[in-house]
Amino acid sequence: MDTDIEKRLKAKGIQPTAMRMLILDYFLKQPSAITLADVETGLAPSDRITIYRTLKTFEEKGIIHSIEDGTGATKYALCKEDCNIEGHHDLHVHFYCHYCKETICLPRTLIPEVKLPDGFLSEELNLLVKGKCPKCSQ
Repeated sequence: MDTDIEKRLKAKGIQPTAMRMLILDYFLKQPSAITLADVETGLAPSDRITIYRTLKTFEEKGIIHSIEDGTGATKYALCKEDCNIEGHHDLHVHFYCHYCKETICLPRTLIPEVKLPDGFLSEELNLLVKGKCPKCSQ
């Protein structure tokens, strides 16, 4: 497994340090988006600054993407393989459950193309749906 994580990091141009490998492994085991605090708790005792810098590097290189779900805490989730330093190409819907407070990527639910009026240049596109997830609906 470590070799898969190592290969994944190297493929994105990231030096595979022990901490980076631990953080990527932690992300691979998560069913939903997580915060910096979640990573800190899951990998305690670890240095908050090192984790933060790793998350920023992962985001810049296209391993993870950030999600603003209205809770005030940025959440992060794994990207699809085709994301890279030039940009994130996994424009999918995110779902925030009011009940369990989880934010979930819906990669099969793509954001529809948005045509902007002349003169407007899109730099970022997010679509967040809020409601009750299947787990909480039961």
